[in-house]
Amino acid sequence: MAGLMLQGTGSDVGKTVLVAGLCRALANRGISVLPFKPQNMSNNAAVTPEGGEIGRAQALQAFAARVKPHVDMNPVLLKPQADRTSQVVVHGQVRGTLGSSSFREARGHLLGAVMESHARLCARCDLVIVEGAGSPAEINLRAGDIANMGFARKAGVPVVLVGDIDRGGVIAALAGTKAVIAPEDEAMIRGFIINKFRGDPALFNDGYAAIEELTRWRGYGVVPWLDRAHHLPSEDAVVLERAAGPTPRRKRIACPILPRIANFDDLDPLKSEPGVELTMIPPGTAIPVADLIVLPGSKATIADLAFIRDQGWDIDIIAHHRRGGAILGICGGYQMLGRKISDPDGVEGCVADADGIGLLDVETVLCAEKRVMQVSGKAFDATFDGYEIHMGRTTGPDTARHFAMLGNGRPDGAQSADGTVIGTYCHGMLASGALRQVLLAWIGARSHGGEHGSRVDTALNVIAEVLENSLDIDGLIALARGPGA
Repeated sequence: MAGLMLQGTGSDVGKTVLVAGLCRALANRGISVLPFKPQNMSNNAAVTPEGGEIGRAQALQAFAARVKPHVDMNPVLLKPQADRTSQVVVHGQVRGTLGSSSFREARGHLLGAVMESHARLCARCDLVIVEGAGSPAEINLRAGDIANMGFARKAGVPVVLVGDIDRGGVIAALAGTKAVIAPEDEAMIRGFIINKFRGDPALFNDGYAAIEELTRWRGYGVVPWLDRAHHLPSEDAVVLERAAGPTPRRKRIACPILPRIANFDDLDPLKSEPGVELTMIPPGTAIPVADLIVLPGSKATIADLAFIRDQGWDIDIIAHHRRGGAILGICGGYQMLGRKISDPDGVEGCVADADGIGLLDVETVLCAEKRVMQVSGKAFDATFDGYEIHMGRTTGPDTARHFAMLGNGRPDGAQSADGTVIGTYCHGMLASGALRQVLLAWIGARSHGGEHGSRVDTALNVIAEVLENSLDIDGLIALARGPGA
């Protein structure tokens, strides 16, 4: 079975997008390809058809490969919580909670689960494209590693190292990685890719040759800056503060950036809408006057609710409500809008109760049982597909005015008596053009009504075409298949 692993000189060098683009390029060639990431750390999770959790990036890569997402594509998922611990998800199911030091000790025991998933994927396809995490140059994390060279050496998968030229110092980053890693790890690296190049690639010919000479690795190409990448879901919340400012004649939608914000790609479909401007509000900034405030999902609802109060955002939200402004709470944001959140079993790390913002007449009890499932439903006569992924049950008078009726006949969410506040447990619903059109009409904004999935699909095809023109994909396939293939 053929395989190839992309590792990076650092985080955010573009590995996720390159793996997605390669999956689409290979699928377009008629090659059966599957994505794989041994270990991921993200609160942006996707729900698979069998009811498991994986990183949303791997769900995107599965979409790029034109297959359904599966828990084997990301066997170990770490979801950071408020108390410097992470929830550990193995094969799609919660395995427990670990601190950073205890995870370093435990991760070696997870290699077996990683290899089981990898073997199952290999049996299903012609080629597996593997995404590393962070960088192999983080040699302080090498012992017990299952995300980069620990996996590559165990699986015998060749590695191509990705360098980000946009951040500068790419020659030193690639040559420096070779210099600091162990010889046995360095032997797994068979080539490099330069990513995010702006301008004429010919201007980097001398630098490209210098890297080949310094590292003795083969170069597989220079990828230009991919404009369409911003149409794809982002894995790292650091991108949230890069949002543009307000534009005249557009309705403003404001969303505070919480410390443990989760599934923030719920808002991605709004970025393409001509009638709205999505403004992400960083800490230290007041929520501005807006037409709609969205409270997003959170991996640590009680802690993030306390953060909202520390920032004074609760005052901004209540003032917005008094002015008749619309408010939408998704998952953890829905829970925060209620009167009370109780955590009797210490699900979020400590036993605690917290008063909510109080704009919905509901109360939430956090519980150890986690609801993870794909859903479909109807809200305001518009159908949608989405998913639930939460630990908590919400009850109260406002749930009688539910937001949606799900396909299994179960009501979801709540609405305030005055109709200005909505809460829902449904992630991903804004990808539906019909529902998004209705919700934007709620605030008087126009919508193109297009399906977000079609936009992502088009972007992946454009990215795949760029990779076909800028990379030696035949050479990468030959490397993945090995000698004599």
